Amino acid sequence: MNILFVCSGNTCRSCMAEAIFNHYNTISDIKAFSAGVAAIKGSKTSKNSAVVVETNTGVNIADREAVQLTQEQVHNSDLILTMTYSIKNYLVSLFPDFKNKIYVLNEYVGAEGEVSDPYGGDIAVYNNTFKSLKKYIDLLLLKLKEDISK
Repeated sequence: MNILFVCSGNTCRSCMAEAIFNHYNTISDIKAFSAGVAAIKGSKTSKNSAVVVETNTGVNIADREAVQLTQEQVHNSDLILTMTYSIKNYLVSLFPDFKNKIYVLNEYVGAEGEVSDPYGGDIAVYNNTFKSLKKYIDLLLLKLKEDISK
């Protein structure tokens, strides 16, 4: 199973989500990836995102480059989790045939709200984003384990 996390530029939220998911996931045959709807080729993960992820997980994502979302990624993903409703709606408008696998992360795990963009914020803002993502990804992992055991 391929899970794709999507945000705007793929330098903060979605790459953090990918790293968190892959670090804490213990379910074999499930892998997370990430992309942005407006990623700039060659952009690196934001410094604060990299620091927060490495501090909390030991995973180094500092040299990771942003990935622009492609139709192939959408096609090859079993589940697409966006950070906001506007990104979800945008993807559904671009890929209506795949609307049944596109959700906002919070929505998919039964939580309210969205994961706000920390871009430009200080390290405390990024820490809060990490904590939010970790909470939702923990819920996601529980949901996936329950779905597998059915």
